[in-house]
Amino acid sequence: MQSQTYTYEDYLKINDDSRYELIGGELILVPAPKTVHQRISGELFGEIRNFVRKNCSGAVYASPIDVVLSDTDKPQPDILFISSNRLDIVAEDYINGAPDLVIEILSPSTAGYDKVKKSKMYYAYGVKEYWIVDPDAKVVEVFAPGEKNWNLVEAYDKDGILVSPLLPGLKIELKSVFG
Repeated sequence: MQSQTYTYEDYLKINDDSRYELIGGELILVPAPKTVHQRISGELFGEIRNFVRKNCSGAVYASPIDVVLSDTDKPQPDILFISSNRLDIVAEDYINGAPDLVIEILSPSTAGYDKVKKSKMYYAYGVKEYWIVDPDAKVVEVFAPGEKNWNLVEAYDKDGILVSPLLPGLKIELKSVFG
């Protein structure tokens, strides 16, 4: 039996208070994140936002925010960055296209999607940098697009200082992020 393929239009008709992502036409219920997830997200968001403001380099957003990549792909990344020369993709209700940087913080319910399906989707739509944050292992992996898939640029543990190829000069002490 084939499951239904959902579109962004179908998603807009949902009338409940739950959060959903749309990945390859599959409607995925996204439960509320745990407190550790939110603390890490807040720390990373604050560090990146401060850097972006200081350098007038674009805009940073935190979930929940819809990113419409196609009629059947609408993720809600935990954190995203859009460079100043691409701010035209920011619409009133959603982001209309691939952000430059996407950060996903793993949680038990979404780790498989973040590492496989969403990773492939972000690559296919032209995201320039992808971070996967593992709160349990206290590791951040930074990926850049390669010829056919993501290339691991660097993996940082809780004692590392994360740098971003996309945002030269950004330095995040992960001790403060992971607490």
